[in-house]
Amino acid sequence: MGCARAEYAAGVIDHVDIRASDLAASERFYDTVVPVIGKERLSAEGYVEWGDFALHTATDDSPVTRRLHVGFYAATRELVDAFHRAGTEAGYRDDGAPGPRLSTGSTTTAASCSTPTATAVEAVTNTQAREPGAVDHLWIRVADLAAAKRFYETVALYAGIR
Repeated sequence: MGCARAEYAAGVIDHVDIRASDLAASERFYDTVVPVIGKERLSAEGYVEWGDFALHTATDDSPVTRRLHVGFYAATRELVDAFHRAGTEAGYRDDGAPGPRLSTGSTTTAASCSTPTATAVEAVTNTQAREPGAVDHLWIRVADLAAAKRFYETVALYAGIR
């Protein structure tokens, strides 16, 4: 299994929808960490959203989202620390303590926790300012890295990904 990483121009990610097997458990996780970095929750029947990020109940037609890493933008290093502290103090798994991370072209500090369904969720601050709580990046874990790379290279030009 490989992990592909793409660089996005500011504002390229319009939205991310995750399908959860246990919507209530996933809501509790995101309600614990996402407001810490400045994103307010909105909800309606069957889904919950925080701006450009939403949770839905998985169905037979829309199965559970797997093998995903979501990074949310935090305006400061202190908010990255607070995100991590909120998650770990609530009992969620530590997936990476606050600290510097490898990045392309920016100084990055990040921290990561795992949801009850093992999605890695990270708060990140860097020199590429975004709206607080906006989706900063996605990492998609794939079984066939070469096939995934061919697909994304094909659609990249249309999505503003380089």
